[in-house]
Amino acid sequence: MALNSRRDAPEPPDFSLLKRLARDQLIYLLEQLPGKKDLFIEADLMSPLDRIANVSTLKQHEVDKLYKLENKPIVSTCDQLCFLIRPRIHSVKWIADIVNTDKAAGRFRRYKIIFSPQKFYACETILEEQGIYGDVSCDKWEFYLLPLDDDIISLELPEFFRDYFLEGDQRWVSTAGKALHLLHSVYGPFSKVYGIGRCAKMTYEMWRELVEDGEQKPQQPEVGNVFLIDRDVDFVTSLCSQVVYEGLVDDIFRIKCGSVEFGPEVTSSDKSLKVMLNSSDKVFNEIRNEHFSNVFGFLSQKAKSLQTAYDKRRGMDIQQMKTFVSQELKGLKQEHRLLSLHISACESIMKKKTKQDFQELLKTEHCLLEGFNIRESISYIEEHINRQVSLTESLRLLCLLSLTENGLIPKDYRSLKAQYLQSYGTEHLLTFANLRKLGLLVEQQPGDTIIAMENKVGKLVTDKAVGKLTDAFNSLAKKSNFRALSKKLALIPKVDGEYDLCTPPDMAYIFSGAYMPLSCKLVEQVLDHGWTGLEEVTRLLNGNEFAVTAGGSGGEVKTKDDSPRLVFVMFLGGCTFSEISALRFLGRKRGYKFIIVTTAITNSARLLESVLGSRV
Repeated sequence: MALNSRRDAPEPPDFSLLKRLARDQLIYLLEQLPGKKDLFIEADLMSPLDRIANVSTLKQHEVDKLYKLENKPIVSTCDQLCFLIRPRIHSVKWIADIVNTDKAAGRFRRYKIIFSPQKFYACETILEEQGIYGDVSCDKWEFYLLPLDDDIISLELPEFFRDYFLEGDQRWVSTAGKALHLLHSVYGPFSKVYGIGRCAKMTYEMWRELVEDGEQKPQQPEVGNVFLIDRDVDFVTSLCSQVVYEGLVDDIFRIKCGSVEFGPEVTSSDKSLKVMLNSSDKVFNEIRNEHFSNVFGFLSQKAKSLQTAYDKRRGMDIQQMKTFVSQELKGLKQEHRLLSLHISACESIMKKKTKQDFQELLKTEHCLLEGFNIRESISYIEEHINRQVSLTESLRLLCLLSLTENGLIPKDYRSLKAQYLQSYGTEHLLTFANLRKLGLLVEQQPGDTIIAMENKVGKLVTDKAVGKLTDAFNSLAKKSNFRALSKKLALIPKVDGEYDLCTPPDMAYIFSGAYMPLSCKLVEQVLDHGWTGLEEVTRLLNGNEFAVTAGGSGGEVKTKDDSPRLVFVMFLGGCTFSEISALRFLGRKRGYKFIIVTTAITNSARLLESVLGSRV
């Protein structure tokens, strides 16, 4: 991508400090159980733990054996057992069974439960109910933030989306607030905080409480702006097919905790290979944000330049060869290995996407986004469902249709729902209920009925109950308002001729020039003018926007030319690699350095799998 960074874009802070803080706290907790011990780790904590403290580090602190937490009897013979778990009821019950089994057999052991990132009262209640509260010691590992790269920090809480947005469970809001407080304490203070969404507002209020409770020292703001954005502010972006390289790798191979496991079809051997994907991989760093159509050209050029570097060996004398071998050869071999891997990954992606008729799929998506050929798009979706191409892909297209059309007309809704249930099973009735609750897949209601309901509610409301009833009513009549938002924010670029994907003019390149991500466009607009002039946009997004100074005085604040150009963008409910690429593009174009903080990396498949009535 021919777009150089502006000179005034700042360098990112050193986020390795977050890892050191987490590692030191974990070591302290392990040492509170002196002597040899076995450590049981919950499955979704294994990858984050590996990024913080490897096996040798754990061994140094008297961890004898490591086990993955599984719902079956344990084989450990150690007299001290330590459990590193998420605060989940089923995990605590499993531990209670182990303790009670040992007690029944007359075996004495010491038990320690370390909850991460925090412990909940409900878990301690289970221990009490099972009669083992006095037999185990409980603690919490406040591991809130994991740096995945120079500009990506994750809370690694994929359940945040379902728990908050679907179930209405607010337990993780305090975790998000504490994560923000940690960033503020280590890398702050913040100059201004902007947000949109109910969860964003709650997270901000939790953070303010923590700041006010702590010791406050007047400091010069280090971070220019902080954005808090709810995932339900922009569902469309998270449901679009990703076409930047990093996004495609995530869609096809699933990037987990900053690394990906390439199978035999990529490694050209009978073994899989786990590869870290971050800025230290020189090849990956140069293609990660590129539109996939440009990637093969870049890799071809890279192969030629590597060959040229190897060819330098010819004609060297002994001293020059010695220097080449000691200084350059190792780096060239590493680069060659990574280049081969990424070429194979691209070929694998091409095969899978060709098999799925990817171009036809993208054409349908673009029609939905632009509001053209809707009947043809519905026919394509029906064919997709009836051919049983993919359970989640069919659902994704249905949701995109609903979001872009502000709901489906009753006839289409009933027909498509019936076809989906016939193809994929009636157990997905609950899935449709979940999607309706989220506003992802809804049936259009006659306007008169909505107004009549609103009037009736208005007559029954008392001042005390107004807030709760208003929220309940808003969720009942949840609309995406996509067409109006698209027009107001010019999300569909108007380009004469073909969109230039090699030197793109705007963030829309991440979706082949068809659509600019709403979440990122909001960040761009607010950086320029705050929320001023976006009143209609925020109304269409159901409000809950705010803008405050670090001192919390409230009100709109204009950005000074000399304010720091470091910007934190926190996504509550997940963020896609496409959005990250778009913000990187915006940063290079405007001289900002965006640091993306997210509850988890997501994509369309993860998001939809989290709300399936029958889990995949």
